[in-house]
Amino acid sequence: MEDARDMERRQASAPTVRTIAMPADTNPAGDIFGGWLLAQMDLAAGAAAARRARGRCATVAIDAMQFLKPVIVGDEVSLYAEVVSVGRSSMKISVEAWRRSRESEETEQVTRGLFTFVAIDALRKPRPIDG
Repeated sequence: MEDARDMERRQASAPTVRTIAMPADTNPAGDIFGGWLLAQMDLAAGAAAARRARGRCATVAIDAMQFLKPVIVGDEVSLYAEVVSVGRSSMKISVEAWRRSRESEETEQVTRGLFTFVAIDALRKPRPIDG
């Protein structure tokens, strides 16, 4: 569980991706579709992976995923991605998504996940991650 210092640190850092949940992104119950949120998390993880690998990367696994709270139409969704481990050609990326209602400055965590990416070359083959 994240303590108050970790939460403050996360919220003080710049998000990797920030977007607004729109009506077209809803499920039949009117909440934001989990697949949309998963796609946003994959984009954030991919950006972090490409930056660390200095090039193209591919998602090879979603190792863990937790949906903690719903996202509502109009919410601002901020995604924070962090490289947590690096191997020869692969890396693990931790991603958290936080929501902020349009009527408030308070934020709350809505999802968290762990993604595995592999750095790939022009032929889409695994390549070493330098440095």
